[in-house]
Amino acid sequence: MQRSRSLVTLQADFDGIVCKMGAIEQPRNSFVDMPPIDLTDFERDALGTLIAFGAIPCLSPNFDAEWQANGYIDAATESLAQWARERDFAEAEVTVCRLDGRTPVLIVTIEATAPGSATAMLYGHLDKQPPLGDWSDGLDPFQPVRLGNRLYGRGVADDGYSIFAALMAIEALETNGVPHSRCVVLIEASEESGSPDLDAYLDLLSDHMGVVELLICLDSGALTYDRLWVTTSVRGLVDVEVTVKVLDQAQHSGAASGVVPSSFRILRQLIDRLEDATTGDVLIREMQCEIPQLHVEAAQAVAEEFGDIIARELPTSEGLELMGASPEERILRRTWFPTLSVVGIGGVPEPANAGNVLRSSTTALLSFRLPPSVNSQRAAEAVTAALTTNVPSLAVVSVKAIADDGWVTPALLPWLREALETASKRAFGHGPGFAGEGGSIPFLNSLARRYPEVQVVATGVLGPQSNAHAIDERLELEAAVGVTNAIAAVLYAFATQQEN
Repeated sequence: MQRSRSLVTLQADFDGIVCKMGAIEQPRNSFVDMPPIDLTDFERDALGTLIAFGAIPCLSPNFDAEWQANGYIDAATESLAQWARERDFAEAEVTVCRLDGRTPVLIVTIEATAPGSATAMLYGHLDKQPPLGDWSDGLDPFQPVRLGNRLYGRGVADDGYSIFAALMAIEALETNGVPHSRCVVLIEASEESGSPDLDAYLDLLSDHMGVVELLICLDSGALTYDRLWVTTSVRGLVDVEVTVKVLDQAQHSGAASGVVPSSFRILRQLIDRLEDATTGDVLIREMQCEIPQLHVEAAQAVAEEFGDIIARELPTSEGLELMGASPEERILRRTWFPTLSVVGIGGVPEPANAGNVLRSSTTALLSFRLPPSVNSQRAAEAVTAALTTNVPSLAVVSVKAIADDGWVTPALLPWLREALETASKRAFGHGPGFAGEGGSIPFLNSLARRYPEVQVVATGVLGPQSNAHAIDERLELEAAVGVTNAIAAVLYAFATQQEN
């Protein structure tokens, strides 16, 4: 292919393997007659490689500074690439792209079996979060265990399943002679670090991608496992590392306390500028926005059908009073309200190691989730100003901040809304659900900037007790199969509407 030759000239390092080249004329069958993929198919064609992937500790670069030397990301990439090479397509190319100093990207390009020049892009990632802590008895983050139809292991749901779902959906279409448009499956390896490497690869691959008119992101969540859930928004993010320093060297508390102000007390005062300690409401004006009425109505619809679904699925302590006055408000608080979580503390010893010492400094990692439409850079600047202006006791304060914008889905065209209805009913037996997500997916913004007219289907398997980023992460295998069947239906509809 000419496109793949042009990639070679641009890349610092390139591994490409062309599979089954030479277009094979396929019969054009009806999608309605196509048998759905079932769990047996997934077990036969995907599960073994997914389990092997789950055993690789391919932590994202933020959690493994020596990722290049350790080689786990490369091992995971090659494992998935080899599986992709074994798939049965009429015309396909498996490519591992490498830019110097950046995590690799796996690209699988499947040429169209239907008329039309537009491309469907399918996205996932292979890098993982760290274990977090000790997993439950019998479970281990890097020794996958299947219990019934659940697979436990770090990264199997977030987001190891994605390449299997994407390629099995396309392969099923071709096996049954059902037409599809050109598809490019992109699996990156820096998502859990905020996708710092992705834009460089999107620049590199811009010609290869062609005209992208449909984006399917497989790294999102689900409120239940009984239908296809389509994400309508994701929150932005501002992470702030703030350090308050009061001494050059820690001192005996009997000698210094009462004279030297506590760094922790000053930090508390500064955080009170950011958040109401009683209500938990964020006080930074630049983090506020008006919630669009369409999203308010969507939250009302979800609450009406599912009740207090957000509260019900959280493993809260007995008797805990939750924020939000109603199920609807809790849905909106999780998706359209700014919130602050203190996710890390530095300079504070474990209780078993703590002495009577006035510590020299305290560091906190503050994680803000932002409403989808808020400008994250302005929000970060406002937080920095609040933390460094008129500091109590003239303590030394240093701040580091990173920011990512949220995302709101463009309006769905009629063909896609109809396709999602068909896909969800065919795969799950219920119509689709539409809801915002509380997390952040930086990739969506990168693509939205490059392809402002693209239609987006953001979905995934991160449903109740999937425990992404937490201990005991698990993949509901039947949900993965359902999403795979739904993808096939959407890709067929995309090809059909291009013909029309």
